[in-house]
Amino acid sequence: MPWLSGCSCRALVYHGAAGINSISQSAEHIMATVTFLGAAREVTGSCHLLESAACGRLILDCGMHQGGDAVRRLARDNFAFDPASLDAVILSHAHLDHCGLLPKLVNQGFSGPIYCTAASADLLGIMLRDAADLYARDLERELLRARRRGRRRRLVPEYTAQDVETVLRLCEGVPYRTAIPFTGGSSITFYDAGHILGSAIVELRIHEDGREKRLVFSGDLGNKDSSLMRDPEVLHQADLVLMESTYGNRDHRDMGETLDQLSTILGETWDRGGNVMIPAFAVGRTQELLFQLGHLHYQGLLDNWQIFLDSPMALEVTKLYDKWLRILDDADVRELDEAQKKSLEEFVPALQISESPQDFMAINEIDRGVIVIAGSGMCTGGRIRHHMKHRIWREENVLLFTGFQAQGTLGRRLVDGAERFRMFNDEFAVKARVETLGGFSAHAGQRELMAWAAAFDNEPRLALVHGETQAMQALAQKLGEAHGIDCLLPGSGEQIEF
Repeated sequence: MPWLSGCSCRALVYHGAAGINSISQSAEHIMATVTFLGAAREVTGSCHLLESAACGRLILDCGMHQGGDAVRRLARDNFAFDPASLDAVILSHAHLDHCGLLPKLVNQGFSGPIYCTAASADLLGIMLRDAADLYARDLERELLRARRRGRRRRLVPEYTAQDVETVLRLCEGVPYRTAIPFTGGSSITFYDAGHILGSAIVELRIHEDGREKRLVFSGDLGNKDSSLMRDPEVLHQADLVLMESTYGNRDHRDMGETLDQLSTILGETWDRGGNVMIPAFAVGRTQELLFQLGHLHYQGLLDNWQIFLDSPMALEVTKLYDKWLRILDDADVRELDEAQKKSLEEFVPALQISESPQDFMAINEIDRGVIVIAGSGMCTGGRIRHHMKHRIWREENVLLFTGFQAQGTLGRRLVDGAERFRMFNDEFAVKARVETLGGFSAHAGQRELMAWAAAFDNEPRLALVHGETQAMQALAQKLGEAHGIDCLLPGSGEQIEF
């Protein structure tokens, strides 16, 4: 297979509950195939290659791997296929671990359509332009370091800002539950995944071998307790299902318990004279936090706290959520109406917006009573690291995580109990309390994943993706025991037919 350069591509043939029992070298295939190239036994870099005589060659998602140095990471994220050979990209949603390599894909020759929901198309502009700006600055810093050391170094960008604009021109944004005709009589339909604004479950219908085959890709399924988002839609027919398994080994804390935990943390931190730092993803988590902080305000639980949103991108995304309120959860939108607030920003009267570098530096001059929401959600960059620089080594403060922390990120190390870490060429002791609010996860927990998988009427083949191995194995075992569902756990480069 010449398009899989350097990829260990193998066909998986599944025979029963024991797992993958037969792995053989792939030959030329008449049937459609899916090759797992990212988010395969890992929670990042989502990318799955679909090949079919009926609909050509396309990929589901084109995500970057997160964690570590961006310059080195992008240089290592090489495609296992020729981007120019692809007929299309189908995008589940606009988180960077699902869309972040689209500019690099375009840079290397892709020029076909990118299918996504209309809301995701809006979000892509914010996400990819911001990522491109950060990447350009990281390249400049790398070159400066090399010059300081007396080295001549030439760094060729993996993509440019112009590539981002090309990506946005290639996007074809479509509504939910609307079949988009594709080649060979095939079609693509998006259903609401309830994960972030515009997130989608993908249903691909392929007419091949004289019959219709259905591939369903869950994307990232949302947590039913999440504010603002609708519950993930449930599908009932498929031949092959690719389902995420991020939290396949555990359930989330109930949202009521989570809000009680948040109130307790705020009360204890106030009594200690401390501050609360919240690393938050600009898309989804920040908007949910604002909604819940609005609730606490109206309950009289935020008196005297100063609340800062220190993320220009999160503010831009919040305004985009306001634009798309009509596709969000009806009950939550009614609460905004009943409070006579037209936006999430207005729903938190104590909220202050930090836009300039002078603004976020001034926040750190305040001794106590500050709640600051800043990116990035996994502490891999962004303004949260500047707040940590000033406050992480003081025991009266709290670092409060609200979402999954991927392997290799600073956030994961801190959640796992790191007592010291390096940042800004300096070493920091972790004296602040490190807490996690599990109920704020934007991903479905184990019980929700099991219910979604069990809803299919015709017992499709089920492949678990977007999960660390332990989580995938736990979910596979539970699905087998509770519903008699056998699961494939494909690794990177492995391939299945359907």
